[in-house]
Amino acid sequence: MNATDYLIVGSSHAALEAISAIRLQDPDSSLTVLTAERHLPYSPTLLPYVVSGRSAAGKVTLRNEAFFAEQRVRLQREATVASVQPEAKTVALDDGTRWQYGKLLLATGASPSVPPIAGLDTVRSYRLRSLDDSLALRDAIGTARRAVVLGAGLIGMHAAENLAAAGVAVTVIEPCHQVLPSYFDPEAAGHIERSFMAHGVAFRCGRTAVSVTPDGAGCGLTLDDGAELDADLLLVATGVRAAFGYLAGSGIATGRGILVDATMRTSADSVWAAGDVAEAPCFPGPGTAVAGILPEAVAQGRTAGMAMAGDAALTPYRGSVPRNTYCFFGQSAISVGSGVAGESPEAAEVVTRRDPAAGSYCRIALKDGRLLGLAAVNLTVDAGILCELIVRQVDLGAVKQRFVEQPCETARMLMSRLWR
Repeated sequence: MNATDYLIVGSSHAALEAISAIRLQDPDSSLTVLTAERHLPYSPTLLPYVVSGRSAAGKVTLRNEAFFAEQRVRLQREATVASVQPEAKTVALDDGTRWQYGKLLLATGASPSVPPIAGLDTVRSYRLRSLDDSLALRDAIGTARRAVVLGAGLIGMHAAENLAAAGVAVTVIEPCHQVLPSYFDPEAAGHIERSFMAHGVAFRCGRTAVSVTPDGAGCGLTLDDGAELDADLLLVATGVRAAFGYLAGSGIATGRGILVDATMRTSADSVWAAGDVAEAPCFPGPGTAVAGILPEAVAQGRTAGMAMAGDAALTPYRGSVPRNTYCFFGQSAISVGSGVAGESPEAAEVVTRRDPAAGSYCRIALKDGRLLGLAAVNLTVDAGILCELIVRQVDLGAVKQRFVEQPCETARMLMSRLWR
């Protein structure tokens, strides 16, 4: 049986941040990384750029072999974990190999969620979650004429833009009545949808596919309203789920993800989890969430690594804050915090501002004079600073109206005072 002091399963942002945190405190203990990937670590956020050709596959690597050598980390690729036995402190791979660990970090990310559509398993369809997925989709776009995208979240919208830019006729099917429902209110979503429509993308919002049938090299889809569509490229972008199926029978507590506390520790001794697989506290609480965004994966990985190494400087994870920056057809949209998509929180004050000439829109949610969230289309704002205002619960006080009128400049002014 193989043995290591620290065992990390996964190799993306959370895992890499944990490695750095561990090595700052403990440069000598053995450290092993197991990843199901055949590639060196890369960021899933860059995959749409691989599809579009703006980034070559070899340019999206986060760390090279030299990094692992310098950090004295054993990296084992194409190593898929099949089970975890916390009582014995062992991990089994699907090839029968077993690892004994002192401390274990689970950073296995998320996998695509496949909708229960009749016949979907009988046709060729694409996903966009891994580097191999992006390479396969890039090649398929080159020969496609008609494409259907299931899902109008970030992945689906990125893919639709790439397809449209390649001259493919694209139809996006979304069960909700707007695009990007997790990030924007209907008015902001309308700005984005109209931009896509101007580039030839069609939308069927409020609709779902109920069946798929093979049709030559492509497929035919039937929607819940009886409409029928043909496609020679079908992309399934209906969300992701935390990937923790290997924990069956382990006794480690799970919900939507692997449940962790503010130090990213799971319910099992000497086992931590971080990144897209972890269900951690959310800010301001109460409650937990699977954050699923890069900044939180980095923060969680750092917290887990410090906790595993016994770093005295460890501070509890402050909780996740939703935020995403999205660029499309030369335009931009951003969503930070809560209260800017769906129903507004109780007692929240929601302010909107519009500039039709500039094509911009902004929605701001406040409570007791403090920022809850902000969403904007074609308006310059700094997501990092807005997040700091939210987590520090800065009282906007006398500058509230100024913030509404000039959120970027006012936020920077406030943070420049706080950072002095």
